[in-house]
Amino acid sequence: GPSGSGKTSLAREVCDELKDKAYFSISTTTRPKREGEKDGVDYFFVTKEEFLKDVEEGYFLEWAEVHGNFYGTSKRQIDKALSEGKIVFLDIDVQGHEAVRKAYPDVVTSVFVTTKDKKTLIERLKKRGTETEESLKVRMINALHEMKKIPEYDYLLINDDFNEAKEYLRSCALASLIKTSKYDLD
Repeated sequence: GPSGSGKTSLAREVCDELKDKAYFSISTTTRPKREGEKDGVDYFFVTKEEFLKDVEEGYFLEWAEVHGNFYGTSKRQIDKALSEGKIVFLDIDVQGHEAVRKAYPDVVTSVFVTTKDKKTLIERLKKRGTETEESLKVRMINALHEMKKIPEYDYLLINDDFNEAKEYLRSCALASLIKTSKYDLD
């Protein structure tokens, strides 16, 4: 879902609740750290040069340039967690979703997280205190583009009430453990 929809907060909370059953994939980014963020916890923060070198070496399952910064998801981390039977939470954009669905078609259960309306999304982005008027406009344009991809997702989660949305996301995560596509039915 779009920036400000609450997808990261929801995914982290559910992942924490599921403890050993889940793994929250930490993305790599070239964007600057925000106040309170920690390297290796929120993101792996790298330079653009380091990021592009990792792209060349095939380190990423998916990567994209978003709002002028690069973001990517490590293949190794995901494969390790999946081999351990864990639910892997990925906090990715719509481009990332397409790449992950292609790489893991039998495993992916996708949830598009958004707000009930544009006004709520703008309020949440402003509340962060990290957006300029220009960056807010860019994020809203991107949000409208991302919304067109909703039909490609398995579930749509309107994050209007955080606790309710968290329970829905938890339900989707647990249901993903028993998808028929994960079994050799022959």
